[in-house]
Amino acid sequence: MTDKWSYADIYTRSITDPEGFWGEAAEAVQWNRRWDRVLDESDKPFYKWFVGGELNTCYNALDCHVEAGRGDQTAVIYDSPVTATVKKISYSELLDQVSRFAGVLRSKGVSRGDRVVIYMPMIPEALVAMLACARLGAIHSVVFGGFAPQELAVRIDDAQPKMIVSASCGIEGKKVIPYKPLLDRAIELSDHKPETCIIFQRPQVKAMLKEGRDFDWAVESAEAQPAGCVTVSATDPLYILYTSGTTGRPKGIVRDNGGHAVALIWTMQYLYDAAPGDVYWAASDVGWVVGHSYIVYGPLLRGCTTIVYEGKPVGTPDPGAFWRVISDHGVKILFTAPTALRAIKKEDPRAEYLKKYDISPLRYLFLAGERLDPDTYHWASEMLKIPVIDHWWQTETGWGIAGNCMGIEPFPIKPGSPTKPLPGYNVKIVDEEGNELPPGREGIVVIKLPLPPGTLTGLWNDNDRFLEYVTIIPGFYVTGDGGYIDEDGYLFIMGRVDDVINVAGHRLSTGSMEEVVSRHKDVAECAVIGVSDQLKGQVPVGFVVLKAGVHRDPDEIVNELVGMVRSEIGAVACFKQCAVVKALPKTRSGKILRATMRKIADGKEYEIPSTIEDPAVLDNISEAINELKLL
Repeated sequence: MTDKWSYADIYTRSITDPEGFWGEAAEAVQWNRRWDRVLDESDKPFYKWFVGGELNTCYNALDCHVEAGRGDQTAVIYDSPVTATVKKISYSELLDQVSRFAGVLRSKGVSRGDRVVIYMPMIPEALVAMLACARLGAIHSVVFGGFAPQELAVRIDDAQPKMIVSASCGIEGKKVIPYKPLLDRAIELSDHKPETCIIFQRPQVKAMLKEGRDFDWAVESAEAQPAGCVTVSATDPLYILYTSGTTGRPKGIVRDNGGHAVALIWTMQYLYDAAPGDVYWAASDVGWVVGHSYIVYGPLLRGCTTIVYEGKPVGTPDPGAFWRVISDHGVKILFTAPTALRAIKKEDPRAEYLKKYDISPLRYLFLAGERLDPDTYHWASEMLKIPVIDHWWQTETGWGIAGNCMGIEPFPIKPGSPTKPLPGYNVKIVDEEGNELPPGREGIVVIKLPLPPGTLTGLWNDNDRFLEYVTIIPGFYVTGDGGYIDEDGYLFIMGRVDDVINVAGHRLSTGSMEEVVSRHKDVAECAVIGVSDQLKGQVPVGFVVLKAGVHRDPDEIVNELVGMVRSEIGAVACFKQCAVVKALPKTRSGKILRATMRKIADGKEYEIPSTIEDPAVLDNISEAINELKLL
């Protein structure tokens, strides 16, 4: 489809002829029945892709590769430094495991359209459970393993699953976390009671099973009859994924089967330049959207080898962990979050651990999840000497909104930019009234409807809240991010619209200030937030984590940072207060909890987010805020 075309040709066609463009892309999928219409616009803004088409996602991810004679190829490499385990699973072996576990689900009454909540650590069985649901046409909802019982309970009440699949424990670094007590408490708290729980018993912890409700994974799988693929409609839901950090009733992003398969296969080939047989590693978790798209479905739909990594970028055992995995398994493409790179850079700023490993197979490093600051980009580029590619997307979109297509026409990289919109995304910059802004002017980033295949088709049982995305500015999906497009068509994302602060009538981006602060030679990572001020409305306040081995006077460093911001952005920024802290509060997926930091700084009540990696970090932030006399 794209082999003879430039990016400009491909992108233009995707916008002017979306049915033709995505209809051709869909030829890469094995369909049980071809679609009647590529794009159904009869119920705007609820667009549907490949209406009338029928398929099975699990068949496309497993069976078709085995039938093509590639059953002996490795499908999954399980690498767990926390348990000293490395295991390779072929496509044939994975198909057998998935078929058998689908048989377990079927024997317990799970069928097409039923929901199954999956509450698992980073082990191959998490993938098996997801694919087994897809095989039966059941809708899975993966909840990050170790989530607090209350947060799991509200997801159980929203999805109303027939079954929950879990494990006896997860392992976070050196800490073993029993899951079953958390699961039992969540079921106790929830109004909806699942009929059945299947528990995978890990050797580290043996879970107590409740008779009549709980069943042992291994015992049930050994006795199960393998289940075949159930044909579903392209528009049937494949999964529900709840956005992180929600309180009250969570937002369940719904992804369909047909558009999802089409979009992910396309991105694997043309964005990531991944061929069948390549080793592709998304260093994330199956509980997040990156794990759904690029640990499980994307690589397997494309026929790649995917890595399931149960470990951290540092501490399991050292800052060379990622380089060891790349060297051991011949990783061609690594996809991770900027925060992982910053953690490695903080512990090993000169990349001494990198020198211990042969990472010559690695061709690309893709980063997403948080804005890639130029300092981290330059560090990674200099150390790895390969393309370091920022790309931007959301849980809602399921795949990249903007990026640098390595499989089409790689563009020169501009640090700070995820390059250009990907095919299918008609990205615009508008003001609060919806008026399009000229190049270089910062505003709200929106996407003209319809969104391309593979993006959210709605929210689970909540059309009214879905409409909030697409009616604030009629005809557009509002991303919630601010940014601008430059004269060359490069997109720059400056952070959430909430992170644009008003200082004495001047609208300023905290992302711009973070970009300046992060360039300081002693700063490993930083966050700048807007804090309420009686005189100016808001003022920016910085929080910085220093690189390992830096022992300079913190006040001296802060004075230098204030001078840098004043020099590059101007006195109008009013950047005068900054604190050196031990760590920044983050979610388990690596996002800095800026909204929570703002509430602490403004003296407002806040709840500790269920997604937080280390709640104790908030105490350190509170102490720093008190020392700055912000409260």
